[in-house]
Amino acid sequence: MNDYPGRVKTGLNSRANWWSDMPPRTGRGPRPGRWAILGIAFVLPTLVPAAVDLATDGATGKELVIAALLIVYGSCYVLFPLTFRPSRRKTTYVFSVLMLLVGLALVFLHDNNPYILIYATAVLSFTLPPAWAVILDGGALLLVLAVHLVIGKDDFGDLVAATSITAAMFFMANLVRAVRRLEAANQEIATLAVAGERERLARDLHDILGHSLTTITVKAGLARRILESGKDDPRALQEISEVESLTRSALSDIRATVSEYREVSLSAEVAGARAALRAAEIDADLPHAVDNVEPALQRTFGYVLREAVTNVLRHSGAKRVRVRLGKTWLEIEDDGEGGEVAAGNGLRGLKERLDAVGGTLTATAPPGGGWLVRAEVPESAVRSGARAPLTEPAGGCA
Repeated sequence: MNDYPGRVKTGLNSRANWWSDMPPRTGRGPRPGRWAILGIAFVLPTLVPAAVDLATDGATGKELVIAALLIVYGSCYVLFPLTFRPSRRKTTYVFSVLMLLVGLALVFLHDNNPYILIYATAVLSFTLPPAWAVILDGGALLLVLAVHLVIGKDDFGDLVAATSITAAMFFMANLVRAVRRLEAANQEIATLAVAGERERLARDLHDILGHSLTTITVKAGLARRILESGKDDPRALQEISEVESLTRSALSDIRATVSEYREVSLSAEVAGARAALRAAEIDADLPHAVDNVEPALQRTFGYVLREAVTNVLRHSGAKRVRVRLGKTWLEIEDDGEGGEVAAGNGLRGLKERLDAVGGTLTATAPPGGGWLVRAEVPESAVRSGARAPLTEPAGGCA
């Protein structure tokens, strides 16, 4: 697996994640009281038989102790989600350890039956960092095994089942951790994307308007002073005319800039493809600049690159993507599964775009495997002034 800079490590492939607490929930979460109902339903199969035994056979001192411990144990299981708060970290650790000790006491008081321990080991998997969960849950199960060996018990089926369920709960808890980290990362990415677009727009508007507005201010001030002096009226009119021309030019630049944010840009698509392929852990060999591409073709090639990368992410199973471009051509090649070329709606829409500018689109499966998509426009068609359509591809994505 490739290790990309800035990659968010959400699972147990990071040492820090082994010792980190459960991340906070980013979404709304379940309605209050839902877990209480489920928790009671889970502990009833253990509490009801014990209550029936006490009611029918009478209560000895040992049975009363077991009953009291079962009530405490079941209450801990129902109430453990209340400890999921960063401000209660110490309380969570103490709560989890005490519940595990109560579970061990019940195991040893109830014929060394390890099933009762599952409730505590599951809770520890969700409340404690993975490393501590492994240490405490594993230690408790090993202690039960040691007791089995000391007393000569030769049936380990229940212990194996309890260990398997504990392992399943451990990995389920880490799946929850990974999902929460991904949700937090997505929110951060969205925030950074909005901030980045704001900075980009501010930078572009500053570059476009800074010089124009400064010149307009100087010329308008000069025209005002000329008019106030009552001399050289033709010069004042010339300055005012230039101010008008500069204002129209600045307005045109603003419109062009705003339009660029609504349209597909080849440079933006290259950046987007790099981010998408990195997120999918696909090695991307992409150009760092698109200046050598004919300006009239950059928007069309942007659509081609977007659709080709989308198909790679959805269907190819590729591990590497290579993008090459020239003045009037673009190639996207991957090392995926390849197979028979079938023109979907996306490819048909791209062929329509290339037809509109006098070019061709080919999608082939090379002998070595993978896919090769090539878009090419003859220079004669570029010189003739063919223009790309302004709408999205008719078919959408493949």
